[in-house]
Amino acid sequence: MVSCLPVLLILISQPVFAAGIDTTINNALQPIADIVSGFIFFEVSVFGSQLPLIVLWLIGASLFFTIYFKFLNLRGFKHAFELLRGDYSKPGQSGELSHFQALATAVSGTVGIGNISSVAIVISVGGPGATFWLMLAGFLGMSTKFAECVVGVKYRKLNPDGTVSGGPMYYLEEGLKERNLAWLGKPLGYFYALAIVFGCMGIGNMFQSNQAFEQFVVVTGGDTGFFADKGWLFGSVLAGIVAIVIIGGIRSIARVTSKLVPFMAIAYIIGALTVIAFNADRVPWAFGAIFTEAFNPEAIGGGILGIMIMGFQRAVFSNEAGIGSAAIAHSAVRTNEPVTEGFVGLMEPFIDTVVICTLTALVILTTVYDPSMANEGMQGIELTSQAFGSTLSWSVVPLSLIAILFAFSTLLAWSYYGLKGWTYILGESKKAENFFKAIFCVFAALGCMIQLDAVLEFSDALVFVIALPNILGLYILAPVVEKELKRYQRRISSGEIPNLRKQLTHN
Repeated sequence: MVSCLPVLLILISQPVFAAGIDTTINNALQPIADIVSGFIFFEVSVFGSQLPLIVLWLIGASLFFTIYFKFLNLRGFKHAFELLRGDYSKPGQSGELSHFQALATAVSGTVGIGNISSVAIVISVGGPGATFWLMLAGFLGMSTKFAECVVGVKYRKLNPDGTVSGGPMYYLEEGLKERNLAWLGKPLGYFYALAIVFGCMGIGNMFQSNQAFEQFVVVTGGDTGFFADKGWLFGSVLAGIVAIVIIGGIRSIARVTSKLVPFMAIAYIIGALTVIAFNADRVPWAFGAIFTEAFNPEAIGGGILGIMIMGFQRAVFSNEAGIGSAAIAHSAVRTNEPVTEGFVGLMEPFIDTVVICTLTALVILTTVYDPSMANEGMQGIELTSQAFGSTLSWSVVPLSLIAILFAFSTLLAWSYYGLKGWTYILGESKKAENFFKAIFCVFAALGCMIQLDAVLEFSDALVFVIALPNILGLYILAPVVEKELKRYQRRISSGEIPNLRKQLTHN
């Protein structure tokens, strides 16, 4: 099927093909999107603030696992670095990726346009105080990621050809079966797989390609540039590049993301720190505003609860802790010890939310943020670009290029997430895999050409509805994770699992 991809891309690249198709699809899907979105993002009024129940579900799980594992998100940092460095990596272990490659692939799926744009929206509406709750939610989310990654590796499926299939579909089915809940696990597994297949086509695909195209237009002359109306051309090229990478499977994706993610993250962090350094005189005010306004009942409508909800919502939407998607990538790691990838998974929300989102907030607060104006009329990546450009006038183009790379890497990761949901439903076969990859690339091209608002709204809701079965499964499997953790820590302490780097040093 992938061999037919050039023909499909030529077909959808014709402007006449795109004309009117978005209206037709939107009209057909909008009623369904409204129902699904209304259900998953249902809000209740609490002390004058609207609280989305899905956010409460996600944050509640993060708080539970943080306490349940006795703040492992603080205690596990050192060991996570040791694992990423390869101190405990033995040759011949099952899996496809190194710890670093698995982390890079998972991070590529969460670090995206949202880290640049959505933080600006939160600050514009909720003020500096929302940043505090964003950081706190990112910190709590580390514990949920730990649990997801442990069971992701423990219940993964090792295929005869050496490839790995894992993620919530598998640990819901096999884990709950082990807990005498087979009647519940298998339906939840299929529900998760089906939802992530549909969800990946929108928020993990079309939205990313659309945002990449918009940033490309900024780089190449804006609305008057040559590419302003050439979404079909950019989309076709982007889809072709994505196809070249994903045709080789997770190992090919990891080879790209393990180089791309560190480059993107380091470049963005250096740029942000440079801007902050140039505005060092405002840093004390920024930190003061973050912590004082987080508890200021007069900061925005809804008071403290309103600010808290806003920060928490952006954090969970950013690092996806509780969604379970990243566990699909982490499951492919080369290890025979499930807990090792749990420790590595701790780093994902820390990098994504605690570091990158917080730096974005500090860049805005130390440059263009004005409490009296609330930055009305300018939000998202436009505000972030203005913040960087106010100090580094040449930074708008590099920032746009980084945003494009963020979107591209997210496309790669989500193609794998959707693929594993697809093969869970239809079975492992090259024909099924290639068919999915072709469809995924077609949707990537379409994302640059047409505005399918209903599709994005529908997929966004599906991506978050999977938190319901995923977190339910994690609660049920929490004792299993705790048992694995205690057993692993005991073997580390006794030297049964040796630190290979220390052994080499002593020898």
